[in-house]
Amino acid sequence: MIVIRDPSRDDGAAFRAVLLAAQVEILDCDHVAQALSLAEARRADAVVVSSSGASECEGLAAARRLRREHPRLPVILLAFPGSEDHAVAALRAGVSDYLKAPATPDELLASVERCCVASGRDETAGSSAGELTQLLGVSRAIEQVRAAIARVAATDTRVLITGETGTGKELVARLIHELGPRRKGPLVCLNCAAIPDNLLESELFGYERGAFTGAHGRYDGKFAMGQGGTVFLDEIGDMSSYAQAKILRIVETREVDRLGGRHSVPVDVRIVAATHEPLEKLVAEGRFRKDLFFRLNVARIHIPPLRERREDLDLLLERGRHEVNARLGSRLAGITPGARRCLTSYDWPGNVRELKNLLESLAVSLAEGTISEADLPDVFREARPAGVATPGLPGERDRLLSALRITNWNKSRAARQLHWSRMTLYRKIAKYQLARSEPARPQPV
Repeated sequence: MIVIRDPSRDDGAAFRAVLLAAQVEILDCDHVAQALSLAEARRADAVVVSSSGASECEGLAAARRLRREHPRLPVILLAFPGSEDHAVAALRAGVSDYLKAPATPDELLASVERCCVASGRDETAGSSAGELTQLLGVSRAIEQVRAAIARVAATDTRVLITGETGTGKELVARLIHELGPRRKGPLVCLNCAAIPDNLLESELFGYERGAFTGAHGRYDGKFAMGQGGTVFLDEIGDMSSYAQAKILRIVETREVDRLGGRHSVPVDVRIVAATHEPLEKLVAEGRFRKDLFFRLNVARIHIPPLRERREDLDLLLERGRHEVNARLGSRLAGITPGARRCLTSYDWPGNVRELKNLLESLAVSLAEGTISEADLPDVFREARPAGVATPGLPGERDRLLSALRITNWNKSRAARQLHWSRMTLYRKIAKYQLARSEPARPQPV
């Protein structure tokens, strides 16, 4: 790894010690030309550009040149002290990651590992690119999440990921798998809320040919398919008591019984689970098994909601705008100050997923130009000042109402946005007694 030092600072001893302990070779240089030369000669895996105060512009210029001449080389900008404007400028310069002081040495190491995996330069890791760079942000909260991922991924223990709907729990699970010792094995994802009890055993454990009518061949099941890798159990809090008992047996015995099989099949998988509801609360209410909770709650990572890290919003908007432009062929040029104020004031009940859906919707409806306040849906224009909650509305009701308004009460699209089944959506609408008050927008002929 190459480090472009900031001549005005001499506080890199702690960073160097951690990187060297992780067997990362460090090559120091004083300017970008030297870094380019070393990158060619030594096939560097990453470049860390250190900048502060007056050298911020030089750091950005170095990042731009490195990205221009070596597009696949990860470039990490380490800023002292850093700011939101500087972070947005760094993203536009094409940096792979941005860390601001007071970043810890562990956070820098996690960033180096993550960027190398994402770029495919870590030959021991898979190359499930794109998503690995989407845990974006400059807030202290998201930096702590990155550091926690790096610590947890290095072990082979069970992990429980908590956070509201749309915060990126599946992305965190993928990062844990890709940065962990089982990275060469498969990652099998399972939405626990989507499997009815009558299909649970066959889906999880598999079946032998002839086990039941329609079983024309053997099916291994999700746990056997994850052999040597990771099984991600998403929304495990929504599982029935029957399903929880089945999962508990797998955790305890590390083996499964296929339907129609004569012998138990050993499974060697790492289990990562996620929930949008606090499992402690579900245990207290008798809706989740205490013994299963204790077995899953070994290592824990909590992802903060977007409203608690608003300083990341500009960066997420900028990255999201570039992504939808590239994917949909749109030409969204930016966001006006008025629209930005509305988005900053909004509480984002659907979190990062809601932000992505908004940008995609705007890319379809506008195609090009600058996003103004008038282009935003009513729910964003009417947003209250940041931090002021809507009185009397629980978070789940807010998220549901927001999804219905954004999708013009299209229940299928709203269910997909909320990561719910249609039946769950209908139950929640009935629970909160929601009804459409405004007239439907006319549909194109």
